[in-house]
Amino acid sequence: MRFLLALLPALLAIQAAETYDVVLNNGRVLDPESRFDGVRSVGIAGRKIAALSAAPLRGRVEVDATGLVVTPGFIDLHSHGQTPENYRYKAMDGVTTALELEVGVSPVDEWYASREGRSLINFGASSGHIPARMAVMKDTGGLLPRDGAMNRPSTPEEQKAIEAAVQQGLEQGALGMGMGIAYTPTATPDEILNLFYLAARFKRPVFVHMRGGNVVASLQEVITNAAVSGAPLHVVHINSAATAKTPLALRMIEGARARGLDVTTEAYPYTASMTEIASAAYDGWERREPDAFSSLLWPATGERLTRESFERYRRQGGFVIQFGNTDEMVRAAVSHPLVMIASDGILENGKGHPRAAGTFGRVLGRYVREQKALGLMDAVRKSSLMPAQRLESMSAQMREKGRIKVGADADISVFDAAGVIDKATFENAAQYSEGFRYVLVAGTFVVRDGKVQEGLSPGKGIRAQ
Repeated sequence: MRFLLALLPALLAIQAAETYDVVLNNGRVLDPESRFDGVRSVGIAGRKIAALSAAPLRGRVEVDATGLVVTPGFIDLHSHGQTPENYRYKAMDGVTTALELEVGVSPVDEWYASREGRSLINFGASSGHIPARMAVMKDTGGLLPRDGAMNRPSTPEEQKAIEAAVQQGLEQGALGMGMGIAYTPTATPDEILNLFYLAARFKRPVFVHMRGGNVVASLQEVITNAAVSGAPLHVVHINSAATAKTPLALRMIEGARARGLDVTTEAYPYTASMTEIASAAYDGWERREPDAFSSLLWPATGERLTRESFERYRRQGGFVIQFGNTDEMVRAAVSHPLVMIASDGILENGKGHPRAAGTFGRVLGRYVREQKALGLMDAVRKSSLMPAQRLESMSAQMREKGRIKVGADADISVFDAAGVIDKATFENAAQYSEGFRYVLVAGTFVVRDGKVQEGLSPGKGIRAQ
């Protein structure tokens, strides 16, 4: 031991003398896997972290990270906005990997091919029940069903075609199965269970938006399906799915996990949701009392709705924001040890929900710094390591993400813990978060000196292998 200690200064000097492609010197490094929290310099060679040193390192590009926090890049498991516009806002919110896992995509290979070599950040998707059902049942909706796949049960022949499309996506490396039961209310329990059995054959998670209505019954359905099929289960946005019953829903998930089931969940840090106004989520709203419509905001104009405007926009189609939760329930979800952070975000031409641009900055600024609802290390763990661990059993790529360690991917966020905050609002969602000084994807700066870098495409597709 004494011999090794005597060699330590020489080893550090050799490491410090090596020149790396990029060096982040003297930042506060947080690694959620080892729970390390201390000042270190990070050396990056190519796409990988090559060195962690107590002494400053030399690099072709050197960044003085003194006073800044250096963490793994954030992994957003629930990101509908899979466009260059959305990727810019993600990068400015510390996100290095954005995944479409709830709705999913179909066909899978085409979706990946359209983004390879063109993406600012890493991307990936599940094989989606919703898009497969829409294609087979000739639905005319966009992201979500609005007629055929929503209004009638599928025939036995259609069910076979839907399952075949979903299976093909899993064979092509989709990261799981996406399922939005709330948006396909005419899908029978048999149809849903058969798809759980399909996911279990591939040992991939089912990322599910459970049915609306009775929270306990809806959660029981998917937990039971997971138990009898053996499929891993991820319940999306537990805070907006359960609202006032969020603590009860979390207790149910805790119980399932305690009895050996592979069940995980996520939340976003906002009291309002957003979805397609023409979708099944708003079936029957025409019969509600007049004051119910004021809880709805049309992001394209910023107006609160009335019965008349609701009916007009429902015929037209588009996204609507609904205020229906409390900060108490959001805080309970965000701070719970089992809950990951995910945005459920999408922007289209600058319009949408602020969660698309500000989810991770809001958690760090509002819930860590201001409210102290959770610690900084826990917030980083929920935003990086936990999402990586959800996927790493079937994707070797995810085993190299969510960590700051030698050999890990150089997907890194560097931010000012004292100033990081979301700026996006319900009235103006297209506002970058503040405080993220540097963000790297595979060793390439996608955010530098607080500004998004244009014309770069270091992002890679994340698939199951």
